[in-house]
Amino acid sequence: MFTERTSVGLDVHARSVRASAIDTATGELFEQTLSPGEDYRPVMDWIARLPGPVAVTYEAGPTGFGLARSLAGAGIRCVVAAPSKINRAPGDRVKTDARDARLLARLLRVDDLAGVVVPTIEQESARDLVRLRFDNRSDLMSARHRLGKLLLRHGHVYAGGRAWTGAHEQWMNSIRFTHSGTRIAFAESRELVTHLQARRDRLDAQIGLLAADCSFTPVVRRLCCLRGIATLTGFALAVEIGDWTRFTGSSIGAFCGLTPSEHSSGGTRRQGGITKAGNTHARRLLVESAWLHKPRYVVGRVLQERWNTAPPAARERADLANRRLHHRWTQFDARGKKHTVATTAIAREIAGWCWSLATLED
Repeated sequence: MFTERTSVGLDVHARSVRASAIDTATGELFEQTLSPGEDYRPVMDWIARLPGPVAVTYEAGPTGFGLARSLAGAGIRCVVAAPSKINRAPGDRVKTDARDARLLARLLRVDDLAGVVVPTIEQESARDLVRLRFDNRSDLMSARHRLGKLLLRHGHVYAGGRAWTGAHEQWMNSIRFTHSGTRIAFAESRELVTHLQARRDRLDAQIGLLAADCSFTPVVRRLCCLRGIATLTGFALAVEIGDWTRFTGSSIGAFCGLTPSEHSSGGTRRQGGITKAGNTHARRLLVESAWLHKPRYVVGRVLQERWNTAPPAARERADLANRRLHHRWTQFDARGKKHTVATTAIAREIAGWCWSLATLED
């Protein structure tokens, strides 16, 4: 609920900040174009001159959460607004920085903004690391595809089983090209693949060390009791979600965009594909984990080792979850459901089980 005297809307960019402030006592409008400066000092000084107390809002975006942390450190309430949930008039076809800042100030004054959670510095640092790891995976996949298509264009097709194994490397070592252009392209492409593989291994090692000794470690160990969630996935889910207690077992699926979209009116109810809202990184991890629940459930050596690091209550709950998730896969197969539909449904249920484990008291 808005209780301050002045509401401030900021349209924040890399090199400029457009500020608008509304004094609810007098109705006066203050506007200024500012420079972010060092640690947002010009913005903080301008806000300090406004009639207090003051509340501030700006949209979440590529400029991060440094301004929100500076405002919180100064004792000023700040709402980092979710851009996709800002109410805009359908007929408003003019968009400028000044209009955006005024809109934010008005919405803050009537308490009509949905805010995002500002991560801690530790959480944001860990999130940067895991996102770099997944970006590296995408780069590695693209580099491998380009190298494979280069070989295919010149009639070289590997028939010795799975690619990118030791045998596959030996096969590529035996390939020779006559023309210098193709020879250079092949050598450079292989060097890029080797570099990305080495960087992937380094990042995996760093993530493993961080996951073993940080504030997220207890949650990671409980999440890893589920089949399909190893250290990398468990740590990534822990840092992407952050505070699990702000959700319930059903609402976390909506946060990850795994609930069906809906367009209903009157007596008609029409559901579509999943919303794909919220955290895309967490959604991708959950969908990837869902595929691993399809094979027959067996507690193998690797899963047992992960169980040994978790509390007994987490092991019992995870065992129940693993059995149920495999049973759900069996039911979907028996009903002839498409694998994409089944995977999405399983991923939504995994999100609930992850929440159950993450909020479980040791």
